[in-house]
Amino acid sequence: MIKPVILWTDMLIFLLTAVVVMFIFYARSKPHIRAPWQRVFTGKVASASVVVLLAFVLVGLLDSLHFRLPLASNGDNDEIHYAGEVMSALDTLVGPLRTQVEKTYSAPFAAHLFARETIELADGSQIRDYPRLLYGARSLGDAVDGKTRDILLRSLLAFAEMLLASALILLLIAYWLARRHERPVRVLIQDILQDKLTIPWRTVLFMLSLLLLLLLLAINLAGAYHVLGTDKVGQDVFYLTLKSIRTGLVIGTLTTLIMLPFAIFMGIVAGYARGWIDDVVQYIYTTLNSIPGVLLIAAAILMLQVFIANHSDSFETTVERADIRLLFLCIILGITSWTGLCRLLRGESLKLREAEYIQAAVSFGVAHRKIITRHILPNVMHVVLITVVLDFSGLVLAEAVLSYVGVGVDPTMNSWGNMINGARLEMAREPVVWWSLLAAFLFMFILVLAANLFSDAVRDAFDPRTRDR
Repeated sequence: MIKPVILWTDMLIFLLTAVVVMFIFYARSKPHIRAPWQRVFTGKVASASVVVLLAFVLVGLLDSLHFRLPLASNGDNDEIHYAGEVMSALDTLVGPLRTQVEKTYSAPFAAHLFARETIELADGSQIRDYPRLLYGARSLGDAVDGKTRDILLRSLLAFAEMLLASALILLLIAYWLARRHERPVRVLIQDILQDKLTIPWRTVLFMLSLLLLLLLLAINLAGAYHVLGTDKVGQDVFYLTLKSIRTGLVIGTLTTLIMLPFAIFMGIVAGYARGWIDDVVQYIYTTLNSIPGVLLIAAAILMLQVFIANHSDSFETTVERADIRLLFLCIILGITSWTGLCRLLRGESLKLREAEYIQAAVSFGVAHRKIITRHILPNVMHVVLITVVLDFSGLVLAEAVLSYVGVGVDPTMNSWGNMINGARLEMAREPVVWWSLLAAFLFMFILVLAANLFSDAVRDAFDPRTRDR
């Protein structure tokens, strides 16, 4: 029986997921909240971005289900001992990607190692050549002449499977819309393909098909080849890149969750109360902005490392030690990054405080707490939402920069920053080992691009000035 392992970040991730799901059900029953979100999803770019973001979120959630496998029992002892390695549901799904480890570097889709080595032949003689990989193109045997044909056949098979899966998804969407709108399924299929509906289902179907094609290509090719090559210790780079998605999402979401209470409370209170309270809040965030962020993060991480070293018994595995460092990094980033949103909310609150309906509420003796919660907070939520979505991509990039300079996540944790940091020395080799850097850059670029495009759609839908235009 497996032993579940619940990390701090796992609990926060699923808590945040539950809050988002509850907000969706709540927003569906409130027309004034549902209307701007409907405007968001009527755009083709926003719909495509949401599909990409949901794919990243799904990978991150699968990688947040951690457990430890039981070891084989010895003798008559009924006590169950568990392996020290902490695995996730994603590790189980990717299967051989995790275990197919080569000796060292190999290029994408290669059948041999990247560097020449001395090979001893059967007759005892030695030659300098590229050694055969243990797992790359293993299905071809020693003859690798048919590698191009094998890759092409596997790709065509993935494309055919994608067409069948896309047709099934189209039928399911049309059937669901037909039951909802009481129209024939055949008519709904035509409307989807001709893009006549309010929500651009054709764009959604196209993005789902593209993601399915990439997934099926990975299933058909990644088991037989290292599609993105291997790193210095022979680990599959595609597997490392998938494992890094969770780290990027944790940094982007949990840091925002920690930042929001500081920014919302202090920004609104400073703008509404003014006077000495406003002076104190301005002094606090001005002081924080004057401290170099990298130095503050480095000092906090060093103190945490000393704490972990002195209390090693509290952390059974290296994954737990790396997780507490990741959580602490989110806390530090949240404490240091709330000042920008606080400034915006202070300015909006100063403006709203002078509005006639706020002055009327004060004249009638309405409590300040009710004025803030019922009148000011709902009217600044568009600023909060737009800033949060925009800051997400910045935080993902911040993790990469911090890990590159050595004060980010734990070196044992998979992250795009650690991959870029490792690729720093690989770029100095001759010939250049370029695929680790390219893989980290590509995945990070897609996530940040999707988040930025989605944030533009959210801004256009929620900002009253942009919406009116």
